[in-house]
Amino acid sequence: MSVLLSIQNLLVDFRVGERGAVSRARAVDGVSFDIPEDSTVALVGESGSGKSVTAMSILNLLPDNAERSGRVLYLGQDLLQADRPHLQAIRGQQIACVFQDPLTSLNPVFTVGHQLAEPLIRHLGTSRRAARQQAEDLLVEVGIPEPKRRLDSYPHELSGGQQQRVMIAMALACGPKLLIADEPTTALDVTIQRQILELIARLKQQRRMSVLFISHDLGVVGEIADRVVVMRQGQVREQGPVASIFAAPQDAYTRALLACRPSLGELPARLPVIDDVMQGRSAAPRLPKPRDPNAPVVLEVRSLAKSFWLREGLFGRREFKAVRDVSFKLRRGHTLGVVGESGSGKTTMGLTLLRLHEPTAGEVLFDGRDLLRLSDAERQTMRRRIQIVFQNPYASLNPRFTIGQTLIEPMAIHGIGADAAERERRARGLLAKVGLDEGTLNKYPHEFSGGQRQRIAIARCLTLDPEVLVLDEAVSALDVSVQAQVLNLLRDLQDELGLAYVFISHDLAVVRFLSDDVLVMKDGAVVEQASAQQILAAPTQEYTRRLLGAVPRGFRAA
Repeated sequence: MSVLLSIQNLLVDFRVGERGAVSRARAVDGVSFDIPEDSTVALVGESGSGKSVTAMSILNLLPDNAERSGRVLYLGQDLLQADRPHLQAIRGQQIACVFQDPLTSLNPVFTVGHQLAEPLIRHLGTSRRAARQQAEDLLVEVGIPEPKRRLDSYPHELSGGQQQRVMIAMALACGPKLLIADEPTTALDVTIQRQILELIARLKQQRRMSVLFISHDLGVVGEIADRVVVMRQGQVREQGPVASIFAAPQDAYTRALLACRPSLGELPARLPVIDDVMQGRSAAPRLPKPRDPNAPVVLEVRSLAKSFWLREGLFGRREFKAVRDVSFKLRRGHTLGVVGESGSGKTTMGLTLLRLHEPTAGEVLFDGRDLLRLSDAERQTMRRRIQIVFQNPYASLNPRFTIGQTLIEPMAIHGIGADAAERERRARGLLAKVGLDEGTLNKYPHEFSGGQRQRIAIARCLTLDPEVLVLDEAVSALDVSVQAQVLNLLRDLQDELGLAYVFISHDLAVVRFLSDDVLVMKDGAVVEQASAQQILAAPTQEYTRRLLGAVPRGFRAA
């Protein structure tokens, strides 16, 4: 099999500082691997491992302060030596990219049809009429329903999965020989993720192109890749055929990546983390701490409903029922997992519990009182006892506040602590509880990784001594290794403090690790509700079985 692209001893440095104080930070250090024709190579590693920088170096899609050396041979030509016009001719036409977040990659002011037609007109000289027809054909190829109508839609009118399909259609418009897919499924629910993986695999086979697939999740790449390249701290730790990597990984870091992802099978008390596996520390396997089935009910939801009114035509409007007749009980020290596809109503339900959305109907009984009927003053008092951790740790912390201010402000508002000194001591203790040192207090959010920010968000909730935490996709944006650390932390806090969790997620493997009971939602309604063990062992609904079938399980021999 001939080589399509060969990366040889690639070095990438970033200049940091100004004028006389310039230093260089090395992001990629001597990376080498080949991408054969008609094959899928997966580049795997944690955030900061250098995998995206390596991929973006191929077409020089790096910021101006990046310095590259080594060789990137595409069909024998060194792209590091290519001038700008030559690179622009290759971009999109011969090598195309699909990025992680389609909504930020698509231009919000242009229609889907306009953005699909642009590369055809620019690279191939296609007429606008012919380009529009080809754009419709591309939407058909990637499985977009009503393709002709969707040509005139704007990106915000599409779901996340449809947006990613449009990005793939744009990338394929000019028939590239190599598709670079940078975390294309990370933010998608498991069923949409499965569809995108199957779509990429089908298109690769039909078009006989190569794919460079970038991910932090070996469970995902095991299902799509022919070869795997494992990176850490800018270096290649291991590479080889996917079957070999999964059957007998040689590097401790690869073994750690495989070990720290939760599975639908085993249910350990704690998930392994990267450092433990690499340093040979392995705790004896043990079952999770048993939950008291007769623990008092701390939260009871009865027939909760939430509707939104959407404009239709010039004067009309219609009702959209986002949450319909949801009921459940949550006991002290227990976790209720809420699962479903994007658009199933899980997040809206969680926000309505806290009255961050005003409910249409129903009751939320907390400590015998209906949270949905409280006055503003009463709600302020009750709010400290039920808190929320949001999905995006980058957006949920105020960038202008130090971490100390972020933790101390809610205590001051709710009158917790006798004075500022006591609140600061409490803040330091909470940081230690979530695994951060006291030096964190004087830093700002941008100085921390995603996993550290999510720990800070959890610490902020704990400042108010809550009894219930609503966790809205709290680990979905994290690397599998960081995800394992946060899940272990949540379980430790639950065992120590008796917290009850409403754990909202699209990842059933994660829900399996943390949850006692599971509530499955579809189109705003509960379609199945039972213990986690029962749901996973013998689901009664086809929808639940489809969710379980979509969970990545890594490499499976044909």
